[in-house]
Amino acid sequence: MKTVVQQLPANKTIALIAHDGRKSSLMKWCQKHRDELIKHSLIGTGTTGGKITQATGIPVQALISGPMGGDQQIGALIAEQKVHMVIFFWDPLEPMPHDPDVKALLRLAAVWNIPVACNETTADMLLASALFNTEMDWEIPDYNAYIAERK
Repeated sequence: MKTVVQQLPANKTIALIAHDGRKSSLMKWCQKHRDELIKHSLIGTGTTGGKITQATGIPVQALISGPMGGDQQIGALIAEQKVHMVIFFWDPLEPMPHDPDVKALLRLAAVWNIPVACNETTADMLLASALFNTEMDWEIPDYNAYIAERK
C-alpha cells in the first residue's frame, strides 16, 4: 500500500476509552497526568469522557457510550485523521458484548498508524516520549492511491 507523510501536530487529539472494570484506573491515570493531558484535545466515549471531566476538570468531548456506538464514532474519527492517539484501558478478562466494535476500532488504529496504549505502563511510555508534545512526521495510507488501484 502506498503511503503519504503528513505532520502529526504538537497539540494532539487523544481518544480516552475504558471498559467498566478499568474506568477507575483510567481516571486515576488522567489525574496523575493532568498537566500534560490538558495541553491536548481529548475525546472519549460517553461514560468514560464524563467521568474523566468530573474527576479531573479536564474538558473531554464525550461521544456516545461505547456499546451504543461510541467506539465506532472514534474509529470514524481515526479514519478521518482527526484522532492522533488512543488510550484504551480495556479489560481482557471480561467478555464484552460490543467486542466486534472494539476490534474494529483497534484495526483502524493500526491501519492509520495511530499509537494505542491498552494499559497504564504503555500510556506512561507514550506520555514520556519526546514526541508527545511536538510535531512529527506521520506516515498514513494514501487513500487516493488506494482507490485508484481498485478501479
